[in-house]
Parts: sequence; structure tokens; C-alpha cells
Amino acid sequence: MSLIARDSGDASFTPVPTGMHLARCYRIVDLGTQKTEFQGTIKYAQKVLIQFEVHGEDETGKPLVTSKNEPMTIGKRLTLSLSEKATLRKDLSNWRGRDFSPEELRGFELKNLLGVWAMISVSRSVGNNGKEYTNISTINPVPPALKKQGLPQGFNPLGIFSITSPDMELFETFSERIKETITTSPEWQGKSNPPKTLPAVPAGFEDMEDDIPF
Repeated sequence: MSLIARDSGDASFTPVPTGMHLARCYRIVDLGTQKTEFQGTIKYAQKVLIQFEVHGEDETGKPLVTSKNEPMTIGKRLTLSLSEKATLRKDLSNWRGRDFSPEELRGFELKNLLGVWAMISVSRSVGNNGKEYTNISTINPVPPALKKQGLPQGFNPLGIFSITSPDMELFETFSERIKETITTSPEWQGKSNPPKTLPAVPAGFEDMEDDIPF
């Protein structure tokens, strides 16, 4: 199963507080082609959701956990593209500590992100509907000094969901909002016509230097 790139709605859900947090990528979800509207312009693009579990404490020293004593989670929805102006490319370049080479831009498998740690910056914004949203504004590498201290044990199982060959057991763990987003996509509605994918990551890409996380 490959996924390649060239908010739950629960009233009891507690958002991740704003600020910089240590986080681990644990799940990647193919959302299919989605409609977006910005300043009156409507566009359709293939979207992906990258989800993180957050580790650490808030400014009062309280652990960042849910009512079930599990790590808080947060995700970022992105267009599945590595074009020059794509936010996904910007985020991954920041996370890696360098931009992609021309050869690497031929294709990058998002499964390489699973289990990778990052420093995420969380902010809040108000949407056009007047609602407040918690967002991941930046994704950066973990500082070497923090790595030397030792990273926490990951909590959530790693998983990747692709509409092309859906893992329905994983699908059932999604929030109703994510399920609805996936099932209303044209790829899901007509799975006899699988979505277009980009070429796989070039050979040798996974054997990069230790200071580059993926």
C-alpha cells in the first residue's frame, strides 16, 4: 500500500495548546480529491492528512494528555504535491532540514514519515465560519540536544490509509468527520477508477545521513 507525493467534532475534544511541542507522526490518511475555496476561487486537489501524537507538558506543567491519559493528537491537511509553492514541500523541507533534490522530487513515499519525531508549532485561527481552529503552523526537526536526552516511547500504532487499497480496520478508527471526508471523495465513490499516484521514491533515498529524519 503506497501513498506518494511529487478535528474529530467531539464536543469533549480538548485541542492541543498553542506553542512548540515535541510530536511523533503516527498516521497518514489519503483523503482523496477535495474541494477548497479561497477568496472566491474554488479548486479541487488530492488531499492528505498527516497526524501527530504530542508529548510533553503545557505552560503550567500539566501533561499533554486526554481524559483517557493518552497523548493528545493533532493533524495537518495538505495538498498531495511537491510543487515549488506547495505547503507539503515547504513543511517536509523544514522537517528534513533541507529542500528536495531534483531526483528526489520525482516521488516521495509518505510512509517514510511514520514514526519520525518533529517539533511542531501549534497556533489558533478563526475560519470564515467564525469558528476557532487549532492548526500546525510549522514542522521542524528535533534539536540534537533534545535527541541526546532521549525521546519518549511512542504510543499510537503506526498506520497509513490509502483509498486505492483501503485498510477498513484502520478506517473504523477514524472520526466521523474524517470518514465523511473520505467517502465523499470521487476516488472513493468510483473506486473502479483508482486515483493517480506519483512515481515511487528513488532507490537509496531511505539511506540518508543520520541528521536527516527521513
